[in-house]
Amino acid sequence: MSSRYAPGGAVVAVVHEPGAPSPGGPLVLELCGPLGPADAETVAARLAQRHRSFDVALDSHRSGRHLLRLTPPAAAPGPLPLPAELLADVLAPPPPGGEVLPVTGHQRALLRAALAPAGTTADTGRPHHPHHPHHPHGADDPHGADSTGGTDSTGGIDGTDAPHAPHDPHGADGADGADGADGADGADGVDGVDGVEGVEGGGGGGGHLEQLYWDWSGPLDVARFAAAWQSVVDRESVLRACFDWVASPRLVLHARAEADIAVHSRTTVTWAQLLRRDRARGFALHRPGLLRLTLLRGAPSAGPAPLPRVLLTYHPALLDERGVHLLLREFYRAYAAGGVLPGGERRPDLRDHARWLAGQNTDAARQLWARAAPPRHAATCPGRPGGATGQHGPGLLHTRLRAAQTFRLRSWAALRGAAESSALHLVWALLLYRAADVRGPLPVSFGVQLSGRDITLPGAAGIPGPLDGPLPMTVSVDPDEPLTGLLHQVRDTLLDLAAYPWAGTESIRAWSGRSPAPSGSARVTDAFTDPCTDTLLRFEGPLSLPQALRGELAAQGIDVQSPRTAAGATGRPLTLTARHDTEGGLTLSAVHDRARLADEDAAALHTQCVRLLRALPGHRDAAATTGQLLDVLERAEVPRMARPAPPPPRPALSVLRPGHPHADVICLVVVPGVPAGSYDLFVRGHRGPERIVAVHADGAPGAPQAVLHQARGPGRRLVLCGCGPGGRAAYELAQHLPYAAGPAPAVVMTGIGDAADGASALARGVRSVLTPPP
Repeated sequence: MSSRYAPGGAVVAVVHEPGAPSPGGPLVLELCGPLGPADAETVAARLAQRHRSFDVALDSHRSGRHLLRLTPPAAAPGPLPLPAELLADVLAPPPPGGEVLPVTGHQRALLRAALAPAGTTADTGRPHHPHHPHHPHGADDPHGADSTGGTDSTGGIDGTDAPHAPHDPHGADGADGADGADGADGADGVDGVDGVEGVEGGGGGGGHLEQLYWDWSGPLDVARFAAAWQSVVDRESVLRACFDWVASPRLVLHARAEADIAVHSRTTVTWAQLLRRDRARGFALHRPGLLRLTLLRGAPSAGPAPLPRVLLTYHPALLDERGVHLLLREFYRAYAAGGVLPGGERRPDLRDHARWLAGQNTDAARQLWARAAPPRHAATCPGRPGGATGQHGPGLLHTRLRAAQTFRLRSWAALRGAAESSALHLVWALLLYRAADVRGPLPVSFGVQLSGRDITLPGAAGIPGPLDGPLPMTVSVDPDEPLTGLLHQVRDTLLDLAAYPWAGTESIRAWSGRSPAPSGSARVTDAFTDPCTDTLLRFEGPLSLPQALRGELAAQGIDVQSPRTAAGATGRPLTLTARHDTEGGLTLSAVHDRARLADEDAAALHTQCVRLLRALPGHRDAAATTGQLLDVLERAEVPRMARPAPPPPRPALSVLRPGHPHADVICLVVVPGVPAGSYDLFVRGHRGPERIVAVHADGAPGAPQAVLHQARGPGRRLVLCGCGPGGRAAYELAQHLPYAAGPAPAVVMTGIGDAADGASALARGVRSVLTPPP
């Protein structure tokens, strides 16, 4: 985030010019930026308060440039490391009245995914809704299967339950290609610089957000609508939060933030265009307000105006779906009360959850995952290996079990001491087993989403935030064993997992005692591979408003509708969500990556899942086996699944500007999370004779040092530069470069901000290094 000490939100740059290593010597950092002496003293005072092991001294000898001398408590051999928290406090101090929390567990993985190199998740910004010719309503059904039973109308399982997407009645008012310019805007590259960061990063691009929408039925007062949401923002700290990832990932809570609400007319933008533009806009993760609302009103042409539509967009690294529904409940409370939410700030909140989490004893969780981690030969893919799909972007499928079918499924599971969720897990285990094409027993593994709110923290059920998380469920499938045995397996495994919903993938891997699987490698070693990256199952509980609140809104003429999913990039081939609807049915919604699962394969997989769920209650005999249930799909083809595309090759070092043959070398250090566009703008704006190169510091160990030693050449000075996490990587790279004749490499580090702010801060730091003092 931008430093609160810099005027206008400017990003602070820090310069480190090391000399020869001297044990016990101070770490000298120069603050470069629009900082006065009082601002620099505030920085030094905070460092002295938070990092008592260092002796902090400040020398403000020139306006805008201040020297910090950080002396460690005792002499240590080798180069002096730069602690992550210390660097974060220099480059990204908390805002006034704000707090900083660590990012851990699943939230850490979500943030890492949002900052990952572009191209790791295929996403066009709009879900693909495949049309199925057997669907009786086709593309004109406003609610898909939910309106009249849809594909459930016959109650059969032979070709009548093809899944489909809930079509939007207003979605047809904008063809896909009608606004092709949307999302195509971008700065043109110069000197081969375009996209040098290789990250979506710093921005949480369109591939990492979720969209919900609903129609507003009843009188709508826009000013009251905005006031109600602002009241929720004032009450809920999660809506005033953002991220900092300069060093270690941190959640930054602000004391104040503004609700992000926009109003559009159907005369200027169609629903399809609005969805795409909103998705392409993404989020600036370093700024508070990672939830926004858009109102679409008016009629697209002459005739009666359709109901106003509300689009709610949020970032999954900060909120899960249940948390969003908790916020919606608070919003409706505020709207019903005239736009003001009674009461003060919510507690407990994320701060209390973080403290509770830090106090957990992990011994029992370690023991569980030492024995329950998925074995390397477990089946995790829902399809057999296939070729490239030729498709891209997320696909959305939707199917519904009618109330009677849902009742039969629930009764079948209950008579055997389990819940509907266990029946769904059983069916999914069978589909993975079938895709593996083996005979005899085989372990299968897939991800299950736990709410994370069934914990001992009082009031945790009401905390909005990213408390849920996926955990790997592993069970053994034997086609000759009774169905009841497999049902009890998934039930008991889920109960074991539910005791530790806060366990993240990194912790599970460490507790399993196995190393992480190399990216793109085959499973030939005893490495830990997270099955949650292939498929994830979510069984959501009731998310409806309390009846008293519904009645209060109804008295004002407002009929509250349930939000529907517009899109969501899951970061995995398929995510299946099950939830009950208001009519007692069970809806199954699947979001799939069309680059991994083609539309026809995803539809077939979805159909087969529903067929097994419908057939399950018919197997009443205690001796019924899993193989007998699988016989229902005997004539159905097994879906195919494309292998993940390997990352494109990239050079360890790229020359961005040749420069003068004997000039110094400026090296931009590239790692995931560098704010997108900052290096591009810096290169375009630099007017000096220096040679500018980029090095990828997240490759093979030792590779950056080798290429830099060659690129530097004799007699040239090397300036290592990095924005955000690139700054810390630049410092560590400098510590491992061999000292030779000539000046030592200088390091320029900046905080996280917008592209222009990051480029400006880099330029200030580089000028400080290359301009001799007066």
